[in-house]
Amino acid sequence: MSGVNYVTKESLEQMRAELTQLKTKGRAEIAKAISEAREKGDLKENAEYDAAKEAQGLHEAKIAVLENIIANARVVEADAIDTSKVSVLCKVTITNLANKKTVTYQLVSEKEADLKLGKISVTSPIGKGLLGKKVGDEADIVAPNGTMKFKIDHITV
Repeated sequence: MSGVNYVTKESLEQMRAELTQLKTKGRAEIAKAISEAREKGDLKENAEYDAAKEAQGLHEAKIAVLENIIANARVVEADAIDTSKVSVLCKVTITNLANKKTVTYQLVSEKEADLKLGKISVTSPIGKGLLGKKVGDEADIVAPNGTMKFKIDHITV
């Protein structure tokens, strides 16, 4: 899971805060759960202990993933983004040529993607299809439900 993750300064700070919380409070809570489960007797037949140990493993994996994302993060400032073509962190307004519906998306890293907020990953089919396009270009995007045609209407930061 290597590769550069382009993020805003705010997103990087959020990820760092989450990592700090996971390493401090999160680890302490799991250690407490393991300790409480240990006190309940034989570890071979203690489902609570097994569950706590599994939770610990998942927690440590989440920490490792977040550390990797932060280590490979590159902060992109808004004034450094080229709006002549679609790139990471751009907001792009597109029109679906089939139904004439217009939507605006911001292209972000996988970690930041949230469709409810209008943020899509650059690795998604739509994100990949829009990268490098200019205003007025048409993008043929192959998605699981077939090929869609979009027209690029506007690109901003």
